[in-house]
Amino acid sequence: MIKIIHDASNTMFRNPTGARQAGFPIRLTLLTEQSLQGLQPVLHACFDKDDSRQELPMQQAPLPGTDGSAAGSAVGSVAGSDLYTAWSVSFVPESAGLYWYWFELVDAPADLPNTHQDPQTDPEDEEGWRGWREGTDNGWDAPVQKYEGPSFVGCDMSGGQAVLTYEPMAWQITVFEPEYEEPDWIRGGVFYHVFVDRFARSGDPVPMKGKILRDDWGGMPEWRPDEHGEILNNDFFGGNLEGVREKLPYFQELGVTCLYLSPIFEAYSSHKYDTSDYMKVDPMFGDNEGFSRLCAEAAERGIRIICDGVFSHTGSDSRYFDIHDRYGDGACHHPDSPYRDWYYFENGGWQSWWGISTLPRVNKNVLSYQKFMAGENGVIRKWLRAGASGWRLDVVDELPREFLEKLTAAAKAEKADALMLGEVWEDASNKVAYEERKNYFEGDKLDSVMNYPLRRGIIDYVRNGDAQALAWPMAMIMEHYPSRVVHALMNILGTHDTERIITALAGQKLGPDASREVKASVKMDPVQWASGIRRLKVAVVLQMTLPGVPCIYYGDEAGMEGYNDPFNRRCFPWGSENKDLQDWYRKVIAIRSSHAVYIDGDYRLLVARDGFFSFERFLPDEEITPASISRNKNTARLITAANCGQSQHVLPLHGSWRDLLSGAIFEDDIIVLPGQAMILEAR
Repeated sequence: MIKIIHDASNTMFRNPTGARQAGFPIRLTLLTEQSLQGLQPVLHACFDKDDSRQELPMQQAPLPGTDGSAAGSAVGSVAGSDLYTAWSVSFVPESAGLYWYWFELVDAPADLPNTHQDPQTDPEDEEGWRGWREGTDNGWDAPVQKYEGPSFVGCDMSGGQAVLTYEPMAWQITVFEPEYEEPDWIRGGVFYHVFVDRFARSGDPVPMKGKILRDDWGGMPEWRPDEHGEILNNDFFGGNLEGVREKLPYFQELGVTCLYLSPIFEAYSSHKYDTSDYMKVDPMFGDNEGFSRLCAEAAERGIRIICDGVFSHTGSDSRYFDIHDRYGDGACHHPDSPYRDWYYFENGGWQSWWGISTLPRVNKNVLSYQKFMAGENGVIRKWLRAGASGWRLDVVDELPREFLEKLTAAAKAEKADALMLGEVWEDASNKVAYEERKNYFEGDKLDSVMNYPLRRGIIDYVRNGDAQALAWPMAMIMEHYPSRVVHALMNILGTHDTERIITALAGQKLGPDASREVKASVKMDPVQWASGIRRLKVAVVLQMTLPGVPCIYYGDEAGMEGYNDPFNRRCFPWGSENKDLQDWYRKVIAIRSSHAVYIDGDYRLLVARDGFFSFERFLPDEEITPASISRNKNTARLITAANCGQSQHVLPLHGSWRDLLSGAIFEDDIIVLPGQAMILEAR
């Protein structure tokens, strides 16, 4: 088998690794077996936006680490230097967007020079090389030949390594051009996701027509359809913004630095994703002044607040659509309504979001709607003025790029450091939705996203012991996302859209077709519960120490269980929390907040096999400053080690180390037992 080596995650082969700012060169290196004498690797690069392509010859180069170069010494040397030939070329991505690249092996004429000058610096050689490739008269007598066999070197999508293929399989380079100030305030912090109606209440609930007030805080939310087969989500437990404000000391003591509030604007349902009025806080939650008071008092405690922006649909019972004709100028009953062209009316009805008739879909390309949201006095800027520090954008893939750019521009104009986060469930760097490449990370759309790939990876690893299930999404994130995006990622373990994390880690697996009746009745038994606590502690260590900003879904730290909506939306169990789990969260968050590497330190995978996962966070030497050292004397490097396998593992280290979780001291090789997690600091 022919061996070809290219590892896009290693500076030995791609320097620099990861996403890259437009206009800066990237050095790409390929190793080929010595047995492939006479073959000339060619770099193919394709710009995603217009399908424009470049073909660049690669020149022979010293094997990495064998010439004493800085690049080589930084990553170590290649063993067996007599077995491989190194080929390199520099490539400059000129514009923001995605670039795809792969290599091709060409059987060169016998008298073709064995090395080529870099076309970046020798255009004449590039011209001659192109002549040879195209078969034109370039002074070489030998006919053009092609290597017969799998001539493309592409990316194995299961592991990211190089493989020989008959068709191009590309690596990705994300290229950006920053337009806005990075919201550095979120780096190194901790999010907390509050589902307002179910978190904390203060005072008596506000009765409203058509809404059921519950007096059994902690009871099961209503999950049964009504007599018409509809699930109304109209039962309320009384949680409100004043209740959140009164719990600010709890957030501060826990170590939270940013509250992400589920939608707070006037709406019929308890979840508020069916907006009735974007300009008003829902009366059951409080009022606009109460929101500003919450933001101000939170800021005094070092806590910021971001709002949930639901801009792909409204509620049918809203002042804009007004299905019951209560406002007098809604789109549903009035063809001359100022909101009429916001919606898609057809065949005597309207388009709704995912078939839910109470959520009419909005045409985001209508200029009046865009102005309403992103104008000088629009929704985005209004709530930032009221005290918010940013927005989490619901189903952001349903927002056209132009509209999203306007939303972000409005936010940054109001507050230069406003945080704009998007809900994306996949690799957000190359997301395609509604036949449009989203290009979220070019610098003019999103600051970052919710990190669902990491959530899936942590669950697969902690529950099943599959270390590669976590290693792979981490490799993808570090390769595809700009560093500014990585360090602002919302690293979730659970949300209002997923089952509770302790259930995901140890609860009974019900399958996608399980009924609501089953989900309502199944509870974790004592064995599952004990296992869930142990596993969740490991998951929390990973969540808090991997790159990005951890987000706690309300009550996860208290041990709440349950399957997905509405069983994951029960009331916070004040007075009945799992104290051991809460203390664990506090301990790990305290470690996180006292070490500078968790602000924007680099990430390097150490081990991912046989149920063992270990990585280090570190500050490059040039970034170690007196200011960073002052936060902690051992700020330059920390190692996380977790064992979710069936046997003990040895982590080979040198010197003396202390586990910050247990306080244990280790010398050299460290034994990590099954079910154990450590955060190691050199002594």
